[in-house]
Amino acid sequence: MTRLCLIRHGETDWNAGRRIQGQLDIPLSALGHAQARATANALKDEGFAAIYSSDLARARQTAEATAHLAKVSLHLYPGVRERHYGIFQGLTYAECEARHPAAYARHKARDPRFVPEGGESLLDFAARLSAAIDAIVRRHPGEAVAIFTHGGVLDIVYRQATGRPLESPRDFTIPNCGINWIEIDAGCWTLLSWGEREHLERPLDEL
Repeated sequence: MTRLCLIRHGETDWNAGRRIQGQLDIPLSALGHAQARATANALKDEGFAAIYSSDLARARQTAEATAHLAKVSLHLYPGVRERHYGIFQGLTYAECEARHPAAYARHKARDPRFVPEGGESLLDFAARLSAAIDAIVRRHPGEAVAIFTHGGVLDIVYRQATGRPLESPRDFTIPNCGINWIEIDAGCWTLLSWGEREHLERPLDEL
């Protein structure tokens, strides 16, 4: 079996402003960099065989801190990029609803087949992610691997590990730099822990 530690990137200014990033390349804020350092301190002794990251800056910058402290090579991996939200990218949620009310209603309803113009459906996104993670697991049988990624990715991971359907409302949190563990054995995904954030509760300016 392979143990995967999946971490959402640190906070960005767009997260704080409730602006949809998708695959736009937004860097970490000052708080996000502090969260990344705290996460690195929490994970540096986990014995990861490899560290993978989305190639988008906010995930890569978060991953670099852990790769540096753990002395493990970092592999950039577009397969674990955030969902492409098409015409919603760059807008706040309120702007999406005002400018594209019909499309935003289908998005909010989590219609798995809905494709925002220029983007990905939930079904296509989930298939891309599943293939990307399966490829990592095949490379690292019996090892522990860290993956730095995005909130939308972790939404899909949680659902696959717990059997929740894509269209069900989200009833779990995905905090920035939360630490999440799953185990994959012969294609079976098991949730071990979710949303660990004790490492973020100490004063970040003391790191």
